[in-house]
Amino acid sequence: MNDDLVARAAHGDREAWDALVERYAPLVWSICQRYRLGGAGADDVGQSVWMQLVGLLGQDRDPPVLPGWLATTTERECARARRIPDPRTAAAEQELLSAEQHAALRAAFSRLPPGCRRMMAMLLEDPPVPYAQIGARLGLPVESIASRRALCLDNLRHDPVIAVLNTANRSAGP
Repeated sequence: MNDDLVARAAHGDREAWDALVERYAPLVWSICQRYRLGGAGADDVGQSVWMQLVGLLGQDRDPPVLPGWLATTTERECARARRIPDPRTAAAEQELLSAEQHAALRAAFSRLPPGCRRMMAMLLEDPPVPYAQIGARLGLPVESIASRRALCLDNLRHDPVIAVLNTANRSAGP
């Protein structure tokens, strides 16, 4: 019966193909569950397995021993899917990390001394504020702005929350 379905599906019989999928889909999904793949991950694996089978059925070769071939191919696809991060998850994690970093930076900025906060705010303006104007507004000599900026940035870097984020980013690596 199985060989007949495979042969008919190989010749384009839609009912035979549907019968094969209906018969063996539980095998594919159970393997996906064993690999703890569900939802979109299991759907992707299933689609890949069925597409590979379509390609095999179109070749002039003996049909595969279907249950064994499906099990092996599904296991390989599940293992591959577990190694490849879901881009949607990675994007969501990156957005969350970015939001946490911005919140930490805002909090650290608010803990800077008032003079540093004013200077850093002016240095971040768009269009850039010339040093002469910054010096005039803050009552500082122009030649001291660069060293004060470095001191303010150092204060930010050493803020406990920013220091933890920097350590985490270095250990995560590219």
